[in-house]
Amino acid sequence: MIVKNNAVHWHNLLPSVHRIEYVRWSSSYSTGIKLIDDQHKDLLLFVNNLCNDVTVIEVDEHDAYFRLAIGHMVSYIKKHFAAEEQIMVATQFPGYYSHKRTHESFILTVVKSVKDYEAGKRMVLNNLINFLKNWVFAHIAIMDVQYIDHFKKNAECHSMKPA
Repeated sequence: MIVKNNAVHWHNLLPSVHRIEYVRWSSSYSTGIKLIDDQHKDLLLFVNNLCNDVTVIEVDEHDAYFRLAIGHMVSYIKKHFAAEEQIMVATQFPGYYSHKRTHESFILTVVKSVKDYEAGKRMVLNNLINFLKNWVFAHIAIMDVQYIDHFKKNAECHSMKPA
């Protein structure tokens, strides 16, 4: 992302050959539901871009970058959580409430990080990036795999087509 004349433009700042893939998609994370898998891939791409971009953006662009990136991420993650939770309810997933609490905890952590950053705690950006990288990976690899079999078994009953 580059900020020029108060306009923010998203793009990869580094050539793709130099970008580091901090969190890598694996077919073992597949839920069997294309919508969820595509959203998970987008989240991994977002975290990878954030990790790469934050190391090269100018110091005076950090505030604008952080605000836009986190705003984008929170908006996207809320849509993703809503999609997951809707499928959990539709398929009567027994771990729904626990999974929903994990989602809510994630949002609260991000909101707290944003408030801390706005209060002048500048190290929050690096801490938040590490949190996002670890959380997204762990959530997909550990938490979300818990519903894969349930979703696959119930996909046909609820008009969901596996990926």
